[in-house]
Amino acid sequence: MSNFLMILLWIDSILIILAVLMQPAKTESAMSSLTGGANDLFAHSKARGFEAFMQKVTVVLGIIFFVVSILLVWMSSH
Repeated sequence: MSNFLMILLWIDSILIILAVLMQPAKTESAMSSLTGGANDLFAHSKARGFEAFMQKVTVVLGIIFFVVSILLVWMSSH
């Protein structure tokens, strides 16, 4: 059982890395201070489409990661 959970943890870790890398960057550039912050108009808009899907996938993969990690720790203590 612990081997299955360990393999699941490895696969989940790789999928989390890929999901985070596929998300678009949300960094502020230095140009926004020179342009008067025109980009701030859309800075707090709700994620839609692919971005929203990737956020949900990342959350689900993160929850799976923590649950499997806690199960592995619990199994190793017994």
